Amino acid sequence: MRLVYVLLSPTFGMHQYTADLANRMSQLGHAVHLVTTKAYPAHRYLPQVTVHTPVETRNTGFSREGLRLSSARRVTNVLLQIEPEVVHFSGPHLWNHFVIQALRKAGIATVHTLHDLDPHPGTIYGPLLYVWNHGILRSADHILVHANRYRDRLLKKGIPEHKVTSTPLLHLFIGHTWLGKVEAISENVTYEPFVLFFGRLERYKGVAHLLTAWSMMDAEVIQRTRLVLAGRGKLERLWAGPLPPNVDILNRLIDDEDAIRLFSQCALLVLPYTGATQSALIPAAYFFRKPVIASPSGALSEYVEEGKTGWIVEPEHPSSLARALVSGLSDFDRLRATGKAGRVWYDHHRVQEERLLVEMYEKLRTHSHLRLAA
Repeated sequence: MRLVYVLLSPTFGMHQYTADLANRMSQLGHAVHLVTTKAYPAHRYLPQVTVHTPVETRNTGFSREGLRLSSARRVTNVLLQIEPEVVHFSGPHLWNHFVIQALRKAGIATVHTLHDLDPHPGTIYGPLLYVWNHGILRSADHILVHANRYRDRLLKKGIPEHKVTSTPLLHLFIGHTWLGKVEAISENVTYEPFVLFFGRLERYKGVAHLLTAWSMMDAEVIQRTRLVLAGRGKLERLWAGPLPPNVDILNRLIDDEDAIRLFSQCALLVLPYTGATQSALIPAAYFFRKPVIASPSGALSEYVEEGKTGWIVEPEHPSSLARALVSGLSDFDRLRATGKAGRVWYDHHRVQEERLLVEMYEKLRTHSHLRLAA
């Protein structure tokens, strides 16, 4: 199958997601292409993925940059030259809608991932997202979402059942050079006395609630453990005054080696989000056999089997979070057992995800061939 992924922004997280899809499909023997911006992170993609860079973009596309429709035409021309059987738009950009319309006229099947049905709190382009999503739902042949609750929501909006696929968000945060090494690392993890918060320091991720919960724990527990906040952001906008004891801040872009070290050594991962959609960090923790404590924000509770792979705490409720942290950190044997169950969850869903993706692409390819023959 000739399969093309389109990601027109340089957003690193979106490229990690896209690279996981592209790399796996190429390893299954498909002819995989990527159409993207010149500023893309090349080290995330396997050499067998053929890359085309007809544009140079600086942001997600929800800006004046997205009004340059001549660039959308360049993207369309490159795609038509590739002669794809299926085109998968893996991230948002204002140009996507115009490119999809052109591909439909050419009889080429399209699928679009919708990562967010609702904008994250505080996002400046929030109202625009609803308009843009509506256009994509009308124009793309198929929609991929990463939680069953979002699939159900689209079905309630009248989207046909055959047009929506749901899989968990399972990509890891590593480049392709680690693919042959990380499995062995995941089999020899340790459980050091520190809790990990990983990712950008944003208000909707509940950093203030986490720090409040940490300060509420017994002094004895705090003395023998640490909280590590690993990711860039302006912490002073989220927390005023001195930090609680034993809190380490790694305020920088975390490279692959450090990320693997943190996940393979932490006791557990915590996600006290207040405005999430879903998160690949939960499956990443499971891959490294680590349990999670998460809020039920968005679809996070769909990724956690309560008491088996982790724990769900009350949203925006530091005392509930503090109790869960104390409970988890008081029994490391339980953490190991819970982490082991998380890895079983990950392996099961990874196999299921690949099957669903291949089925989705095969159905779209058949649809494309029928459209071209009509």
